[in-house]
Amino acid sequence: MKYRTTILISAALISGTVSASAFEIKGTNGTAIEATEIAIFNEPWAMVMGQSGDALITEKSGQLFHLSKDGVKTEIKGVPEVFYGGQGGLGDVIFAGDAEDEIYLSYVEQDADNFGAVVVKAKLESAENGKLQLADIARIWEQNKQGRQGHYSHKLAIGPDSKLYITSGDRQMQKPAQDMSVNLGKVIRLNLDGSVPEDNPFQSDGEIAKTFWTIGHRNLLGIAFGADGKLWTHEMGPRHGDELNLIEKGENYGWPLVSNGDNYSGIPIPDHESDPKFNAPQAFWVPTIAPSGLVIYNGDQFADWNGAALIGGLASQALIHVDINGTSATENERFEWGSRVREVEQGTNGEVYVLEDGPEGRLLKLEPNG
Repeated sequence: MKYRTTILISAALISGTVSASAFEIKGTNGTAIEATEIAIFNEPWAMVMGQSGDALITEKSGQLFHLSKDGVKTEIKGVPEVFYGGQGGLGDVIFAGDAEDEIYLSYVEQDADNFGAVVVKAKLESAENGKLQLADIARIWEQNKQGRQGHYSHKLAIGPDSKLYITSGDRQMQKPAQDMSVNLGKVIRLNLDGSVPEDNPFQSDGEIAKTFWTIGHRNLLGIAFGADGKLWTHEMGPRHGDELNLIEKGENYGWPLVSNGDNYSGIPIPDHESDPKFNAPQAFWVPTIAPSGLVIYNGDQFADWNGAALIGGLASQALIHVDINGTSATENERFEWGSRVREVEQGTNGEVYVLEDGPEGRLLKLEPNG
């Protein structure tokens, strides 16, 4: 089924009504979506959609907002001190359970001249003024700190096994992705209280390695489970070679020993086909799309998209639809409207939400047109 393509931008409800014009855009295959502007944020980074239609949204500089389904945003107080600089800042947010009164939150902290990501669990409580605040903040996980200010990753997901999965980037240092003594360049798997599951795969490789689910990753800014329980991530390649990966227990994804991209210096890197002991990506991109944000769609509004990956693109300035068939993946279509896409989530009624990157990043709700 093909939808007629129209993207409409409506009024943003922030501190009054903002006039906006409508414009039309067609996907590369002619599929249609209608976009409604809900609110504007300063460098938004991540969001989680609640069952009521409300949302929580992070801004990189350290602000956490509650956004009502009517588009009214209110800052949530009590966020821990965040290091904001380079690629660092306030990161991902997800609900810790169906009650939606607890969250996991990731952010970057500074220790002298070193930096690293942290994941905390906190309760959402009403303050005396009726607004929300964080309480009972408990540290769940921390990344090995390094002097560089990039490739933190720190995206979060809870699996159908009731475990917490955390992406941990290589911090622009490459070699740590294969080093079992540091938690960089890994997908981490923990119990919901931060303790280590006994069935994690690297039990004989040292204490910190017991937290690893997979190794050999670069910078993973997307993680999502499909309705079938499969776990997917994407990661930015070096000079091109971005990857979409099916994440399987105990696998090594090869960075920095193999890649479908090359070093920024121009020095080539052997591709995945050169060494089959490393898990090859299900899809890769040359040239780069700079992926950020990921959802495996499962809803009624875009019925033809069920089981597909929706990926935000920074350099590609697009929402990218990737068909998944078992363990293979193929790009289907791109939706472009001239904005870098930082984050993608699905709403409770099957609509899709995207956050644009930058100082005036819009939250857009995407639905079929007609």
